[in-house]
Amino acid sequence: MARWLPGKASFAIVALALFVGVLPARAQEVVLIPNRVIYPGEAIDLAALREVTLKPGKVIPPAVAFRVREIEGKVAKRTLLPGRYIPAAALREAWLVEQGVPVQVVFVSGSLTISASAVTLQPGAAGDFVKVRNIDSGKIFSGTVMADGSIRVGAS
Repeated sequence: MARWLPGKASFAIVALALFVGVLPARAQEVVLIPNRVIYPGEAIDLAALREVTLKPGKVIPPAVAFRVREIEGKVAKRTLLPGRYIPAAALREAWLVEQGVPVQVVFVSGSLTISASAVTLQPGAAGDFVKVRNIDSGKIFSGTVMADGSIRVGAS
């Protein structure tokens, strides 16, 4: 029956057990990397990625997207090369509204609701603040892109 020794001796025993293979080693990190070139503006799907198990002792660099939820459905902001890590800064959400496309603009204040048609002057994802031009008056104003693709504006 083995006895637990305090201090440096116990560390040495655990290290020796790991080296010999008596204790299981820590699970290896798995990362997702492109298996082909992914171009800017291209939506990333799982078919364009492959799982790679890192070598023992290798750690994932900071600011790298490596989980499915961080990558799938996002759009590449720059070219992603096969076999390389995917920088988190190289990914963005997919646009809900495209530049130059008509959208519904909504202003809500209490029970008052005003809606109008406008054209977006820049693309945006949900939660982005974008500029739009009113189709009837030509006035330019800004609003927040909502999850349904409409633009919500507030009083200024």
